[in-house]
Amino acid sequence: MTLMHLPESAVTLERDLRGIFGSRLQSVVVYGSRATRPEPDRAAQSAAESHQAGRLLTHTMAVVDELTTDDLRACSSRMESWEARGLATPLLVARSEFGRSLDAFPFEFGAILHDYLLVSGSNPFDGLSVHTADLRRACEVQARGHLLHLREGYLETYGRGDALAVLIVESAPAFATLVTNVAHLDAVVGTVSAAARHVERKIERPSTASQIVSLVGVNEITSAEAERLFAPYLDAVQRLVAYIDTWQA
Repeated sequence: MTLMHLPESAVTLERDLRGIFGSRLQSVVVYGSRATRPEPDRAAQSAAESHQAGRLLTHTMAVVDELTTDDLRACSSRMESWEARGLATPLLVARSEFGRSLDAFPFEFGAILHDYLLVSGSNPFDGLSVHTADLRRACEVQARGHLLHLREGYLETYGRGDALAVLIVESAPAFATLVTNVAHLDAVVGTVSAAARHVERKIERPSTASQIVSLVGVNEITSAEAERLFAPYLDAVQRLVAYIDTWQA
């Protein structure tokens, strides 16, 4: 079993939260990439964390018995200190909320279930799992919403190629998330590029999904490129909606 490293910032956070919530604090977990990093050499740790401070945040979740406005006010007063330690804004949930929210946020909370490290308290995830039907439904909501966004956005370009270019570039990250989630639904794990290729096979439209996800992080494309991309992009999303609508485990 790989030895996991508990970030010192998470220990500090737990101590601060304990001061705010007292016995109402049930659990604190680290999730995401910082939960699965192997423990570094101690001599190199300080320099490494300093180098990554601006790029890699530690994501945490705290489970409490109840959450009040006063609690939020107390936490907000510590946000500047937490951010300085490389902590993302903590996810605060009441004890009964997480399990009941799995069907509403199956990908987001499912990712936490699969990649976390307990900092303190009892394990809040014992006995919890994400249902496949909830994953399919979440994919459908994403896909249909993306399709409507593209259609509406196209009308709002007034036929201008430069506006169409902005629409495509700005929609690329959401499309990348969509294809990643569809691949997850089909139990395909890997890079976004691999997810795009998987989707292309399922909808029988080569290259389009890969071209759109490749635009993530790109600032702009030409009007001519936008005109070339939009029709196959829209067709790919329409086909993806149809695929998800009839998907079965």
